[in-house]
Amino acid sequence: MDQRQALIAFGALSQETRLHIVRMLVVSGPGGMAAGAIAEKAEVSPSNISFHLKELERSGLIAQQRESRSIIYTANYEALGGLVRFLMEDCCSGHPEICAPAAEVAACCAPKGKEKLQ
Repeated sequence: MDQRQALIAFGALSQETRLHIVRMLVVSGPGGMAAGAIAEKAEVSPSNISFHLKELERSGLIAQQRESRSIIYTANYEALGGLVRFLMEDCCSGHPEICAPAAEVAACCAPKGKEKLQ
């Protein structure tokens, strides 16, 4: 993830409802959630949730797919891991043990073929 992508992602997450949506989708796992279920759980109107989902999708932090008559949203774990890795790059002035817990979290979402932070 480069700085421009990180700024877009942080911009999307800087709004309370959108941060809540991403957390819900992370918890829901790879099966994701339907837009209506997200709106209900977030206690937000369908039109409002649509706006927030569009912003999160534009940022690359979530993805959508159609399943029959529903649109299912999922967290983009690779992008979320990339955001953590972006923050942890060149961590701790040569003392990686300080950042080890955060690096382990980011590594769980590392794209295939990419090295994990050490």
